[in-house]
Amino acid sequence: MMNSTAKASGELVVFDFDHTLYDGDSFTDFLKWRIVRSPWRWLLAALIAPLAAPMIAFLPTRRRGISAFVWVGTVGQHRRRDLNDLIEAYVRRNQDEIRKRLLSVALEVFHQHRQAGHAVIVATGAPPALARAILAFVAHQDVPVIGTEVGPKFGAVGALRHCHHEMKVRMIRQAGFTQAIAHAYSDSSADLPLLMAAQKPVVVNPKPAALALFRRKLPAGTPMLNWGCPGRAGEPVG
Repeated sequence: MMNSTAKASGELVVFDFDHTLYDGDSFTDFLKWRIVRSPWRWLLAALIAPLAAPMIAFLPTRRRGISAFVWVGTVGQHRRRDLNDLIEAYVRRNQDEIRKRLLSVALEVFHQHRQAGHAVIVATGAPPALARAILAFVAHQDVPVIGTEVGPKFGAVGALRHCHHEMKVRMIRQAGFTQAIAHAYSDSSADLPLLMAAQKPVVVNPKPAALALFRRKLPAGTPMLNWGCPGRAGEPVG
């Protein structure tokens, strides 16, 4: 997470990262890269997949399912610095592919808010080091990033506090951003607490199956847009 003493003034604007600024799940992409490069990690992942993979599909068990694959990808590493070093290597070796996944429409909206003097932050379920490294490609590395806190866990690096669901809003407040949330952008139904807290929520790149839930929970007329994620719902924005 960003330094807890850091604060920003102006209209608070919160962006999710995965499927919002980035086409895909950035940490899953990192874990795949990490696991497929090691035959024994690949075998271990295959062994746990029948149990762990289905858990990811459901909100109550999602964290446990993801944590199992995080353990496979980081077992043998013991410090947050170890994970940050791996992230740096991953981003450096996969620059072209990562750049292609950054959504140009999203980045334009992101830039417009910054140009307007708004307090723009990113709140993500990924480790903040990963989002920062990717945002550096488009000169937004100075944007505050609030993400999942990691540390030693069961002989690997694991989540100590997951920036997810209601905890995401709590971590934003604890980071010093106590003003009203003016705008919030996210694809995920797990971010409903964030979207519901915003004066102007915007759903971007949602799963088709989640549209009814968003319409039921969010104010009438809430924009539901597609910023360039194939297979996702929302009104296309060129």
